[in-house]
Amino acid sequence: MARPEVLDRIKEAETEADEIIAEAESDADERLAEAKERAAEIRAEAEEEAAAEADERLETAREEFEERREGILESGREDRETLEREARDRVDDAVDDAVERFEEAVRNHATEG
Repeated sequence: MARPEVLDRIKEAETEADEIIAEAESDADERLAEAKERAAEIRAEAEEEAAAEADERLETAREEFEERREGILESGREDRETLEREARDRVDDAVDDAVERFEEAVRNHATEG
């Protein structure tokens, strides 16, 4: 093979190598862009899932709080009713005691006089 042909083949090989490298670089850039885009999608999905889970946990906590609150309120109502009933019983006892003392005072006054 003559020297000019060898040089032409070398030039062709270099040109072909440059094209292969350019294509590989372009492919790499495209894959990198796709990977970044997918990573952003995954991140967005993860953030959405995290927010949804946080909302769900918050709702569960609110429901538990409401149940506890209702339990405390019911216990307070029961305690109030018990105290009111005991107070009414004491009022009746106090009235009976006052009437007895009054009647005794009237009897004592009548016998003294």
